[in-house]
Amino acid sequence: MAFLAVGKAAVEMARGCRDALPEAAGLVIAPPGQSARIAGALVIEASHPEPDRSSLAAARAALEFVRTLDREDILLALVSGGASSLLCLPRPGLTLAGKRRRIRDASARGLPILELNHLRTSLSAIKGGGLARATAARVWTLVVSDVPAGEFRTTGSAPTITRRARDRVALLADNGTGLAGAQRRAVELGLRVVREHRALAGEAREAGHGFGCRVRSCRADLLLAGGETTVALGRRPGRGGRCQELVLGAALEISADPATILAAGSDGIDGNSANAGAFADGSTVARAVWNGLSATDALARHDTATFFSRLGDTFTPGPTGTNVADWVFALLG
Repeated sequence: MAFLAVGKAAVEMARGCRDALPEAAGLVIAPPGQSARIAGALVIEASHPEPDRSSLAAARAALEFVRTLDREDILLALVSGGASSLLCLPRPGLTLAGKRRRIRDASARGLPILELNHLRTSLSAIKGGGLARATAARVWTLVVSDVPAGEFRTTGSAPTITRRARDRVALLADNGTGLAGAQRRAVELGLRVVREHRALAGEAREAGHGFGCRVRSCRADLLLAGGETTVALGRRPGRGGRCQELVLGAALEISADPATILAAGSDGIDGNSANAGAFADGSTVARAVWNGLSATDALARHDTATFFSRLGDTFTPGPTGTNVADWVFALLG
């Protein structure tokens, strides 16, 4: 038995695996600053959110690792969101710079995560089951998913998932898992909870407008939602991310209403900022005006991190060691 852990949750998943399988050989590939000592395992840091030469080195190390296994072995693949950047080996004839450019352009156009992962797979020598095809071992994949429900097999662009009958795949957690936990805790605290089961998607600011409208009509104490929106960037965007754009879009709808909203990435990172997300309430837009800020201008320039930093309303927990997309919480009344 051997394990390969890759993604933003790689370290925590590897720790759990090590506790259960103390003798298994292991390789762990994690984002910068999130690595840790795992007994008996090699831990490699690679680049995120964009791949670089460290991602190439990590991909080659993963290939070498899985090729050492034989038909009597089982490879336990622990895959989480972020693996697409951490493992990068362009298909023959394509350079790293060329692949980065195509993914960056698609991301800037606001391409949804599923379509981005399909594109990444088409440009890769190891995604879409490439690592599984490179080993003689049986492959069992456990997934912490950051993609829409029902599509968890595409997490991290599926480096170890093929259609071979001997491969096994199981979902450990996804966006809904976290929402269900939040709902249970809120009910324990005596709150009336409404949970939206339709995932947030589409342009972040528009999703925020829609969420703000639902906040205004909600008759509960807490409104929960989750998913992953997109941001179509301009030529010279500022600092921010989809969660901060979503909550600012919502703030424009709840002006003067008695509600507080938090939108945050479960991985602790939102876009190109140091924040996971931000808070907004009925006073946000007015306080912005008093501080010489414009909510609509911040959205137009994709500079929401600057906007919320000036107001002191950013949410910055740091990397969380997991990745199951984004959550939005609205406390009403």
